[in-house]
Amino acid sequence: MELREAQELLAQKEEVLLGAREESQLLVAQAQEEVALRLTDNELVKAAEAKAADLLRQAEDDAEAMLRQTEDRIRGRFGTAETVAAQQMEEADRYALEMLRKLESQLSAFLGSVRAGVDSMEEKAQERVR
Repeated sequence: MELREAQELLAQKEEVLLGAREESQLLVAQAQEEVALRLTDNELVKAAEAKAADLLRQAEDDAEAMLRQTEDRIRGRFGTAETVAAQQMEEADRYALEMLRKLESQLSAFLGSVRAGVDSMEEKAQERVR
């Protein structure tokens, strides 16, 4: 009977060992699956972070390009405005000079009339004195 009990104990031992092996293999497989999932999640996170960094760089590049274009347009418009202002100043100066010459001519004519009037009055005054 001891032999039978020993054989049964050995059989039970083999069953327990087999069960333990199966359970350990299952646990190892689950752990490997968990590691794979975490690696995949980690890779997804890294990919998302890389994509976000790329998008941020692209947005910054786009913003800088827009800023440069705007500055170029402003410089162009400022240059045009300076040119137009200079032309308008030249036209205003020409107009002012033209008006001053006309006024000078008119004042000369008035002065001539006044001089003629003064001369005429002086002649009359001298004729009376004689």
